Amino acid sequence: TSADQLHRGITAESCPVALSELCLAQVCLSLDSLCSTQPDGSLRLSWAPLLPQEMADQLLHKMAAQGTLNDRTVGIFRSCEQLRLRRACVRSSPLSAEAFRLALCPHRLQELDASGVPGGLTGAHILSGLASNPECRASLQRLTLSRLQLGWTSLEVKEEQVGFSSLQGLRTLNLANTDLTDPFLEDICTLPQLEVLDISSTPVTELSALLGCRLTLRSLTAHGLRQLDMSPARVISILSQLHALRHLDLSDDRFVSGDEAVRLLLEGGSGILPALVSLDVSGRKKVTEGAVTAFVEGRRGLLFLGLLATGAGSCDVLSGKNNLKVTGEANEKQICESLRRYRERECFTREALVHLYQLTNDMYNQTRPDILKLVLGGMQNYSESLHVQLVASACVFNLTNQDMAVGMPHPLLSAVVHQVLEAMRSFPSHQQLQKNCLLVLCSDTILQDVPFDRFEAAKLVMNWLSGHVDRTLQRMAVAVISILVAKLSTEQTTQLGADIFIMKQLLGIVQQKAMAGVVDSTLKFALSALWNLTDETPTASRHFIQCQGLELYEEVLKTYSSESSIQQKVLGLLNNIAEVEELQADMMQEDLLEHVVTLLQGPQVEVGISYFAGGILAHLTSRQDAWTLDQGLRQTILEQLHAAILTWALPEREMVSYRSFRPFFSLLQTSQPAGVQLWAVWAMHLVCTQNGVQYCQMLQVEGAVELLKTLSSDLDTHSNVRGMAESILGMVERHQTTSNPLRTQTEKGHHGRS
Repeated sequence: TSADQLHRGITAESCPVALSELCLAQVCLSLDSLCSTQPDGSLRLSWAPLLPQEMADQLLHKMAAQGTLNDRTVGIFRSCEQLRLRRACVRSSPLSAEAFRLALCPHRLQELDASGVPGGLTGAHILSGLASNPECRASLQRLTLSRLQLGWTSLEVKEEQVGFSSLQGLRTLNLANTDLTDPFLEDICTLPQLEVLDISSTPVTELSALLGCRLTLRSLTAHGLRQLDMSPARVISILSQLHALRHLDLSDDRFVSGDEAVRLLLEGGSGILPALVSLDVSGRKKVTEGAVTAFVEGRRGLLFLGLLATGAGSCDVLSGKNNLKVTGEANEKQICESLRRYRERECFTREALVHLYQLTNDMYNQTRPDILKLVLGGMQNYSESLHVQLVASACVFNLTNQDMAVGMPHPLLSAVVHQVLEAMRSFPSHQQLQKNCLLVLCSDTILQDVPFDRFEAAKLVMNWLSGHVDRTLQRMAVAVISILVAKLSTEQTTQLGADIFIMKQLLGIVQQKAMAGVVDSTLKFALSALWNLTDETPTASRHFIQCQGLELYEEVLKTYSSESSIQQKVLGLLNNIAEVEELQADMMQEDLLEHVVTLLQGPQVEVGISYFAGGILAHLTSRQDAWTLDQGLRQTILEQLHAAILTWALPEREMVSYRSFRPFFSLLQTSQPAGVQLWAVWAMHLVCTQNGVQYCQMLQVEGAVELLKTLSSDLDTHSNVRGMAESILGMVERHQTTSNPLRTQTEKGHHGRS
């Protein structure tokens, strides 16, 4: 693709949402507060200005797109004075015949899209409702009833029924995938201005009725007419008499052999329908390159040719036609055109995605948001199709793998991840699809930078992990979970940790690796996930104890005594457990504490290990009344803790991050031993030094500054603690000052949130 095409693709996805779109979305979400309820249960706007007509159309369309349009909410359009509709879309919205009649039929509609409306609304209801408004009879120009039951067995007019011919202004009619029959078609073809007709996948058996509109019909879509009962010669004879025809679609998604009618049309050259500018014969397996060549050479004005799944897309005559758009599988351009053209044809979408997957296998380090957007469209349109989701998710992985996601617009990636999670939720037992989706999620760019529902993703990946033992995929799943859990809010982590199943799964992986003495990324990711899962979440910490996690972690500490990265993660989690007062009794084990004390200091002990070992000891010794072991041991631990902290040097890299300082508040009380206080202020000093903007503000917001002031001014507080507290307060003051360079001299004494 050219550089400017790529730029347009990125710009289109990166630009902010229009203000009007945001306003309409908010109105949809706020209808209950903006409306009053009528006696029949429908809503009516409590106050509404006279909206521009286009805005009323957009509001209806937005309600349908967001799934908020129904019998109750459509009532706001009963007032034709405030909300005047011209182009109405109720696509896939559950409406009854009565609600449709009362809310939409009084408007002077020009267009109506009622595709796939559930809830019993039929084509007969729609026609009779529209025809009841004399203005609609003349004004309606475009009507779409695809995927809808027409509801009449014949055109025998009953008291409340009228035919399509009553809508004399119709120019465009889409009845694809309906129960349209020959008598209906005869009635339709009497419309005096009919220009565009779609009768795809209907039970029509005869096309002779089309001769009734041979002077006006410009576009005929007759895809997949499987009950057609006419000789090929007769079909061509009728089509050749449609003198105004410019666009013709005879494609078939059964991928059967090309029939005789298509062959006659192609090989007839310019003698048949010479004015055609668009022809679609996709799915006709035996279309020959010779026939395509004859057809193309006989029509210089040809703009589109549909050849997907015909095998004729590589025909030489197509290569020199720059203005001719072709759907097929011969190259990237044809495949992308197929995805654009066949959004509402599942079989063709799947076929195009299969070829796109083969193409994207060779796209190394190419950022292609334009193609990813096409794949996303297919996933969204066929979210319930396993076949589409399977191949589309494979394409997504190829397009976002490694560094290819870095240059993708985040809104586009966010939408893609949402659809990937939908696929995981919809097909939980399909192993290959789940694998594809997991591979997509296992991307640093997606996991770290792209907004999506990480809580839902963590649950879905955990559910997948429970039934699979493939080592490579297990490693990826645990890595994804580890990163996702670290990104969750405290509330979400608490909710996730409430499921003891998740704790059992992760501990099971740790045990499996520890029994084998393996040191690999899966073990490290599992330990990190458990560490984050227990952070300020007492429920998860309790589950850890219940699942014999403490015993397992003691063994891990001993087994991996020379692996500092493993030890740090283990001690980090034990530090979380030690913060929970009700669980401290479970940790009062002399062997465990003596082992932790050995990790406080020494030439071979890294400061990260010493730090977390000190945290465990600080929390457990902070409550003298809860200490159940020998008091002499407690005093020894406190002395060694104090001495060890004085030897620690600040690490160069970030060692730990905190969501809150509140777990430290009890350690900062003036009644606490000096060693306990010193560990808490050293921890605060550490993170404030490495990320002053974030943590100095957190100290102020959470009220920790006042505790530090108390320590620094208390003469009974150990000098080491007072000095560290004063140092932290100095950092807070500096950040408070530099965050607002316009502060006056008199403001510097205040210690509020900057």
